[in-house]
Formats: sequence, structure tokens, C-alpha cells
Amino acid sequence: FAMIQRPPAYGTKIKSVDAAAAKAMPGIVDVVTFKNNVAIVGKSTWEIMKARKTVKIEYEKDGSIESTSDHDQILASLLNSDKATVRRKDGDVDTAFKNAAKTIKSEYQCPFLPHNPMEPMNFFANVRPDGVELVGPTQTPGSARAATSKLLNIPENKITLEITRLGGGFGRRLKYDYVLEAAELSSIIKKPVKVIWSREDDMMGGSYRPAVRYRFEAALDAKGNMTGYKLRGVGINLNNATREDNFPSGAVDNLLIDSVEYTSPITTGAWRAPVTNFLGFAEQSFLDEVALAAGKDPVQFRLELLQKARSTPAGAIKYNIDRMETVIKQVAEKAGWGTKSGVSQGFSVYFAHASYVAQVCEVVMNDKIPVVKKIYAVSDCGEVVNKSGALQQVMGAIVDGYGHAMYGKLTFKDGTPEQKNFDDYRIIRMKEIPEIEAHFVDNGIDPTGLGEPALPPTGGAVANAIFKATGIRLRNQPFVDDKSFYESLRGF
Repeated sequence: FAMIQRPPAYGTKIKSVDAAAAKAMPGIVDVVTFKNNVAIVGKSTWEIMKARKTVKIEYEKDGSIESTSDHDQILASLLNSDKATVRRKDGDVDTAFKNAAKTIKSEYQCPFLPHNPMEPMNFFANVRPDGVELVGPTQTPGSARAATSKLLNIPENKITLEITRLGGGFGRRLKYDYVLEAAELSSIIKKPVKVIWSREDDMMGGSYRPAVRYRFEAALDAKGNMTGYKLRGVGINLNNATREDNFPSGAVDNLLIDSVEYTSPITTGAWRAPVTNFLGFAEQSFLDEVALAAGKDPVQFRLELLQKARSTPAGAIKYNIDRMETVIKQVAEKAGWGTKSGVSQGFSVYFAHASYVAQVCEVVMNDKIPVVKKIYAVSDCGEVVNKSGALQQVMGAIVDGYGHAMYGKLTFKDGTPEQKNFDDYRIIRMKEIPEIEAHFVDNGIDPTGLGEPALPPTGGAVANAIFKATGIRLRNQPFVDDKSFYESLRGF
């Protein structure tokens, strides 16, 4: 068995290692330093856990050492950068905004998020003279084998990889850094080894959902029609923080979408519904802001935009108008949109990862506190092959999207994650999960996916319903950090 001590702060490297005390402890086979890691190898998990605490490691600066306060300033400043990459441009945006009867501008921001699968990272490797045996949970076995082959200079046909039950992935196990660690360590110690991560290792181990900030702007004419639309996305280690061809692109004559990237030593990676997990919330919340400014019902406002895209498209249309329109109309019908008293409803619709999902969230006031009671969802993922599995995917994605929008955040102080385990990282609790009613469009089209598409619209539906109930517009995640809102729920 082995556990690895990695630098606790991003932007640092090992300066010195004193492992004398650890090496003298019972059951410890060796302490190995390789790359920026110190591996404690022993005969049992408990023995290596105890020994790791005695290893004295001194670190030194090796790049930028950043805190969340730095990221907030960087993201805000880069919204005004003159070095943005244009992702899509239709029409004459400057003229549209110059001639607008009304303009709307808003900014939205999200924090880093860890993946936090139920089972932390772990892997077994046995590097022998005649080949390599790898065993463990991975979402990308082919890539892991290829990377191991390159690392050890061993032909890929001499490497076997056996996949165990995943233990949760959500994108974290798309990466194979933990596989390479095990393989490299086995090659060094000339023994088979199982590398184990603690929960703290996992939460501090990187590959996070990137922190992002968006600025949206819309131009309206005197009749409340959206004549101009601008979006700038700034992401940390995110080449393109936008999805430039997503709705409402194609439905607005004058449109500009661009992006700016900031490179940080904090490692990032795919997190369930990459980019769209926050972009979906931000776009759909902003569209509700525009609808309000235009004096239009949020559902009808989106249907009018789709009709505009159908009749007089502006540039390329990269989504299916009929399928998006269908999920909108069906969820509005299922939820009784606009017909209920004592309930505040919020709407959201999104096309992402090849499927269409529309949602309506219902909020009621309980002692002046808004409570999410129910979320309706209609999904078009083509032919539903496994109804039970489809329901679980949609319901799970909604819980994931709602929980992280409401509570999830990972912050940094001098390069070190401030949240290390579930005692200080807030996740949604069983009693906070609302009722979910999920439906599917039966259209016989070839099936697409459901693991991700139901997550992006959830935050927008919830935030729009909360706005309807309270008049407070939530633009930053997590929602509980909004100073004007949910003060009584802190620590709940």
C-alpha cells in the first residue's frame, strides 16, 4: 500500500524531505520522493496513514500562489480586457446597442468546485519486466493505458487495465493522473502497489470545476424585442468559457460572444456538464432579466425568440428549434405555468450535450424564507431505452445542479484549498431535496445522452423562482453566500 503527500499549496514545489521518523515506524517499507510527490509505502493502510503524518516536507515557491480574493479581482478585471477571443459575431452589435430603447447588463460568477465522488481516487499497479498490470476505477481506460505506455516507455500491448466499479466519477476520473502515480511508483520500488487517497487528498488534489465570470448585455427596441446580445466569458484554465452557438444565438440579429482565459497553477478539469453547468444557469437567469425588462412572460419570451430563429435566422442555427420548443411547451403544461396561487414559478430551458431539457421550479414562502418544493422537468434525449435509468439520471442531475448552485464552493488561501472534507464543504442534504417530476418526449429519434443535460437548466429555474418569490436576483453561486439572502440558513 502507499499514500502520497502532494504539495498542499498550488504554485509550490518540494525543497527538502525528512522521512527518517517515518522510515523507522512499524510496517513501513520505504519513503520515495519522485517529481513533486513523497510516497509512503507500507504493509497496511493504517501504518502508512500514521507514518505520513511524521514526514517533514519543506516547500518553496514555484509559480503564482493565489487566493480566492486574487481570482475575484482577476476575473472582474479581465471582463474589460482588450485581448478577448471572438467566438461568434452576427450583425452590427455596436449600432444595435446605440439605437436601443433599453439596455440590460449583468454579471454572474461561480467558484471552483471539487468532484467529491463517494470513493476517492485510488489505483493498483504492478510494473514487471514482462508487462504492466493496472487495476482500478477510471472513465478513460484507453487513455490511461496509452499515457502509462508513454511514461514508462513500455509497449501498450504489454499493459493490461482492469476496470473496477467506478465509485463515482462526474468527470474527475476522465483524468488519469492517479493511474500514472501508481504506475510510476511501482516502477520505482519494483513491487506491486495500491495507491490510496484520503478524502482530504481527493478534495485538495485538483482537477476542479473552473471558476468563471460572465458579463451579459442585451439591447431592446421600443416593442421589447431583443435586437442585440453580448456575452463575455472569463474562465480560469478554460480556453472557451462560452458555448457560442447555443440559444439564443441565431435568434438575435446582432450578437457578439467572446472569451478570455486566465492561466493558473490550480489544476482544473471536466466537471459534470463541462462549462454549461454554470453557463446554463447564467444564461437562463439573464434571459429572465431581459424578459422582465421587456415586460414579457419568461416562457413566451423564449418562444418568440425561437420563432424568430425559425422565420428569420441570424447566422447558423446549431440547435433544433422544434425540439427545444416542444420541451418548453410540455413543461409549461405539466407544471401549470402561471395558473397556480401561493406558488412562485421559475423557468429554464437548455440544449447541452446533445439533449434538450426544460424545467419549472416551484418555490413557496415559509416564515419569509423561500423553500424549493418541486421541480418539473421535460427531457428530449431521443428514444428512451431504459425508463428507470433515464429517470434516475434526470433526478440525480437536478439534485446535483440544485445542491451545488445553492451550497457548493471551494476557496483558496495562499494556494491552499480552505475546504478539505465534508465538515467544511457544504453539500445538499436529504431533507433539502425537493420533489422532482420528470417526463420525456417520445419522438423515436436516435438516443443521445442524459448524464449531463438535466443539470445546466436547474440553477436557472431555481434562481428565477426565488426571484419571483422574493424580488432578489441571485447572480453568483453558491446562492447561500448572497449577503441579502438566506442569512438565516447559514450553517443550517
